[in-house]
Amino acid sequence: MASDALYINDRITIAGWELTEQFVLAGGPGGQNVNKVATAVQLFFNIPNSPSLNDRVKANAIRLAGRRVSKDGVLMIEASRFRSQDRNREDARERLKELILEAAAPPPPPRKKTKPTKGSIERRLKEKSGRSEVKKMRGKPGGE
Repeated sequence: MASDALYINDRITIAGWELTEQFVLAGGPGGQNVNKVATAVQLFFNIPNSPSLNDRVKANAIRLAGRRVSKDGVLMIEASRFRSQDRNREDARERLKELILEAAAPPPPPRKKTKPTKGSIERRLKEKSGRSEVKKMRGKPGGE
């Protein structure tokens, strides 16, 4: 269990009891240290059952997490970038924070429909007629 709360922003703070950490052996380079010390961190966060997030943020987080979310909605972040357990733990928590911040971002404003300017319409039509002339010139010459 992760003991301390994860501060996301001034509106969102994830309580420590919502996060579960598990330490596993990391793969890759590192020599004997990798084989005997469980430095990689698996951070679990149950998104649908979290009281810290509203429904919109939960839906966005599940969509953004993609394959890292199980069918039950439990997000698993695995961090094995560093050689020490503490730095991997910080890395996993930071990645969760970035995901929640991106999910909590407001939606973009709706697109405003605009009409093309008179000059752009004239330029487009002039270009079209120019292309038409070029293609007419490609035909067989009319022999009189």
